[in-house]
Amino acid sequence: MRDHEDKIQQAGATLAAIGLGDQHYGSIFKRQTGISFPLLIDEDRQAYKATGLRMASMLHLMRRDNLAARKRAKAGGHRQRRLGQNPFQLGGSFVFGPGNIDLFAHLSETFGDNADPADLIAALTR
Repeated sequence: MRDHEDKIQQAGATLAAIGLGDQHYGSIFKRQTGISFPLLIDEDRQAYKATGLRMASMLHLMRRDNLAARKRAKAGGHRQRRLGQNPFQLGGSFVFGPGNIDLFAHLSETFGDNADPADLIAALTR
């Protein structure tokens, strides 16, 4: 998302990430990835549970869509970082509007299943 932060800000929004782990892990992640937007830490996975984000299993590692996502990531120069506190926690992407309105939600089905940044930005301009 860091590559799209300018477009998100131009649409009048603020980008933030929520991660697992502790403050130490979070600071390492921010330094390694170079993100400048806020990284909130959810050690108890409360936000993950509240949004209904799923858990993966060992079988997800062999899914065709996961293998394709790993290939795309590697080709894009990305690499696996240190595993966090709960490596099977799947993520999601959300756009929330003023007045506690959900404008967009994407719950990952497997590792590497991320929302298309264009869809996130489009939700900001509706």
